[in-house]
Amino acid sequence: MLELGSEAPSFTLEDSDGQQVRLEDFRGKKVVLWFYPKDDTPG
Repeated sequence: MLELGSEAPSFTLEDSDGQQVRLEDFRGKKVVLWFYPKDDTPG
């Protein structure tokens, strides 16, 4: 788990269109990450 105020590690994820998005692409900007369980799964 990250400490409050610490820098996030570098990572790359696919967006909803299947395009690769890198955290570095947003350097200097505010970023909000939203995670949720896969549809139709418990939790």
